[in-house]
Amino acid sequence: MADHIKIHKADGTWVVRAGGAVLGESANALELHEGAGAPVIYFPRDDFAMAFLTPSDRTSTCPYKGKASYYTIEAKSGPIKDAVWSYETPIDGMERIAGHLAFYTDRVTVEQV
Repeated sequence: MADHIKIHKADGTWVVRAGGAVLGESANALELHEGAGAPVIYFPRDDFAMAFLTPSDRTSTCPYKGKASYYTIEAKSGPIKDAVWSYETPIDGMERIAGHLAFYTDRVTVEQV
C-alpha cells in the first residue's frame, strides 16, 4: 500500500442521499485518507441500492489504487452522471476497497448519522 494512503473502518453509520432519496446506509463503511485530501467514505455494495446505478463507459486509473469504473445515479430528479466510482480489482495493498463504492460529494450528500 502507498505510504500516503490510510484505510480504516469509518466510525458510526454513514448515509448517501441523492435526489431526495436515501440510496445507502452502512455501519461497515471504510474511510480512506490519501495525502492531504479530504477523507473519502467507501460503502460496501451490500449496503447500497444498486438498482439506482447504471454503469458508465468512463474509467480512470490511479497509480496507487488501480483502475476505477464509474456509475450514473438514476435519481427521481434525473440522472447524476458519473457520481460514483469503484475499484473492482484494486492493486495490491488496496484490496480492502474492492466491492465498495465512493461518491462525489459535490453531487450527492454523504454524511454520518
